[in-house]
Amino acid sequence: MDDLGTPVLDNHLHLDPDHGRGIEAVKDFARSGGTHLLVVNKPSWLLGVEPETGEQFRPVFETTLDVVARADEILPGRAWPVLGVHPGLVSKLVDDREFAPEEARDLMQDGLDLAAEYVADGKALALKTGRPHYDTTDAVWEASNEVLRHGLALGAENDCAVQLHTEASEDLTDIAEWADERGLDPHRVVKHYAGGRLAGPTPSVMSEKDRLELAADRGDPFLMETDFVDDPDRPGAVMGPKTVPRRVRWMQEKGYDDAIRNAHVETPRSVYGLDTEATLDR
Repeated sequence: MDDLGTPVLDNHLHLDPDHGRGIEAVKDFARSGGTHLLVVNKPSWLLGVEPETGEQFRPVFETTLDVVARADEILPGRAWPVLGVHPGLVSKLVDDREFAPEEARDLMQDGLDLAAEYVADGKALALKTGRPHYDTTDAVWEASNEVLRHGLALGAENDCAVQLHTEASEDLTDIAEWADERGLDPHRVVKHYAGGRLAGPTPSVMSEKDRLELAADRGDPFLMETDFVDDPDRPGAVMGPKTVPRRVRWMQEKGYDDAIRNAHVETPRSVYGLDTEATLDR
């Protein structure tokens, strides 16, 4: 395995042990120098789950817990699960299953309640919620924001970070204010698939060189991710599991040592309470 001399965390990727590469992707990550993973459950519909109740999200979450346990055995560091309800589900429910927006909101909030039980039991690290990144009706947009605000409240209640899937933006101070109003430090709200500049939450920067250079030069807290989707029907979608370790090596060559420590040691500690150094078995 390649040893980059530092913890290397991919803050957001998906693993599908039944339909995708699963543990083989973890092996690629580790061989390239990766050490730690935050594994986010795949959207429920991509695992064949069409929930009618919050409890029916459980197989989605259990699949993620199982693959995280297997990843733990391979990595030189650790893997942790991030559980929640993908905000795109609202459109599946309203457009395909004829739910009213308010009914979709209630079901998605119930799914988040179940995810929060896993956090409370120490089985999951953080929650995932958000709002659509595409145009919707006003009713769906408001229902989605109510789901998002509910997720922030659950983060505060369970003293955990909340990852967000939202529209592309460099200013999400509205969401940061909602978090603060509910007692959740906005620093512990993480915008997944972020650029190198963001007002409000902590950016989880997609590992493209231009985005990383911007984040590194700014010096603000940030994380790195691939959003690897582990979908055999979309083999070129987003980034592969080797990307974050390769970008860390590139950053080392560019002299971005402070930024590497920021993204892989300091920000994981301040956002999630993780010690990526102490959990690294060399």
